[in-house]
Amino acid sequence: MNFRTVVLRKSDDYWVALCLENGIVGQGLTDEEAMQNLKDAVDSFEESRCFDENIYNSPISINDLHEFLSVEGPEPLSMHYELRAIEACA
Repeated sequence: MNFRTVVLRKSDDYWVALCLENGIVGQGLTDEEAMQNLKDAVDSFEESRCFDENIYNSPISINDLHEFLSVEGPEPLSMHYELRAIEACA
């Protein structure tokens, strides 16, 4: 079994989950829906890589993570973030 590291945050009316190992994102109306959508996307991505090794795969950069965690607006927002692990099939 392979595990992936996920950063999960609320963004307006939906949740966004970002996989740090490959930059894939899932979103949903609940945190669990976002996690399931991300898991499905990661599984699909990994399955595709089994057939084509030339598919780009790289961990996200610190700058990309900072952008994901930063919310711009007139006032600073108190954001709730979570780190989770998901089990990927491939």
